[in-house]
Amino acid sequence: MDTSKMIKAYCLKTKEKNVPMQDAVITKTARGGYIANGNDGKGNKMAAILSEAKAHQAIADGVAKKGY
Repeated sequence: MDTSKMIKAYCLKTKEKNVPMQDAVITKTARGGYIANGNDGKGNKMAAILSEAKAHQAIADGVAKKGY
């Protein structure tokens, strides 16, 4: 899979920046925003807040699943 299109997030456990998120699922928040939940491939959970455009682009690229 092309890692340049993957959602990148900060891993709180390992303190690494711009870690590609695997198994990403995008859901809508209660206030209408978008959040991606996934893991870093090592079992550490990650989350990233996305804009509407980035959320739809990630779903269209096939790097995330639609969870709403």
